Amino acid sequence: MVTSPELDRSVILRDSAAAFRHLARICFKTGPPTYTGVELEWTVHDVADPARPVDPARLRAALGRHSPVTLDPASPAEPLRHGGTVTLEPGGQLEVSTPPRTSTGALIQATEADIAQVNGLLAAVGLTLGRSGIDPHRRPRPVVETPRYRAMRRVFDERGPAGRTMMYSTAGLQVCLDVGEPDQVGARWAAAHAIGPPMLAAFASASRHAGQRTGWASARMAAWLAIDPARTRPVWTPGTAAENPTATWTRYVFGAPLLCLRRPGQDWTPPPGVTFGDWLDGALPRPPTTDDLDYHVSTLFPPVRPRGYLELRYLDAQPDRGWRIPLAVLSALFHDGGTVCAAYSISEPVAHRWSTAARRGLSDPALAAAAAALFDLALDALPRLGLPAGTHDEIHEGVRRRLAAIRRAER
Repeated sequence: MVTSPELDRSVILRDSAAAFRHLARICFKTGPPTYTGVELEWTVHDVADPARPVDPARLRAALGRHSPVTLDPASPAEPLRHGGTVTLEPGGQLEVSTPPRTSTGALIQATEADIAQVNGLLAAVGLTLGRSGIDPHRRPRPVVETPRYRAMRRVFDERGPAGRTMMYSTAGLQVCLDVGEPDQVGARWAAAHAIGPPMLAAFASASRHAGQRTGWASARMAAWLAIDPARTRPVWTPGTAAENPTATWTRYVFGAPLLCLRRPGQDWTPPPGVTFGDWLDGALPRPPTTDDLDYHVSTLFPPVRPRGYLELRYLDAQPDRGWRIPLAVLSALFHDGGTVCAAYSISEPVAHRWSTAARRGLSDPALAAAAAALFDLALDALPRLGLPAGTHDEIHEGVRRRLAAIRRAER
């Protein structure tokens, strides 16, 4: 992703204008669209009995010096051999984030190597990675506890069980793309959102949870959408393509209630209903700092989140090496201005159908048609990614198989 000099994270924010300027600097870092990144999450299971709970001690034994400090405070948290970092979600879901690359092919190669290393570490203690976007075997249960996670659980519990399902049972695939040059930001921002519903539908893998069919193609996204619209609804909506993304995002950030309020001790539960905008207006004893604002942003989970780059958060985890296909499709769709505009035009009519995509997947005719058109567009652009021949051929064939399945269903 585009980088910038380190910012002072401890500046006191005296007013909303200062907060707006900070968000513009850290969330929309413009420059040539060069880098692509990927973050992969999986549920973790016992090889012999995938419904058996996995405890923290077993995960520590597997990950060793790569354990995140949330699992082992004394861990050096060493990167994997190709630079990937390992983190754990509250339910013990394992995430690998490899450094962004200028080449999609290089990113795939490095990520595959890091995943192979993780698989080896897990296999040594009889564990394996899951294959879907939600745990198909176990009910939600905490594995990693921190003050942040406890505060999240308390807040989410006020709205129902979806928060615990999200925290302890879901696994996603996140693709990270540069924001682009200043004159490209609006188009890339709108397209990243618009293609979300058809891409969610096309790669939904989360229909079973805790031993039962859920009635959703993506029960993972269903959980996210049910948590709290103020922090999980899309930031962009159809009809607002010309709106300034920074202004839209700032309103979203200011309007979201605090999820955690960091303080000494183990209780980070915030005062009920206090938004970051309220904090700026003096609702709490001390004014917020830029670091507080950055932390608040980390507790917002829209389908597309600006973090200096665009983090596309709407894909379910994929089985085995299946993650390469949506990564390559999105890389191809965002290869240049022409593909971005074409992808937006295809998707704009269904850009609002998030819940339908999560519920019905590709059984919805409009979403299936949009997904097929996006796959066609991606296939045309795929050669421009410069993938190694073998990787290109495997991904090309994988996209064609998915496209053929859509066409058969349409008949």
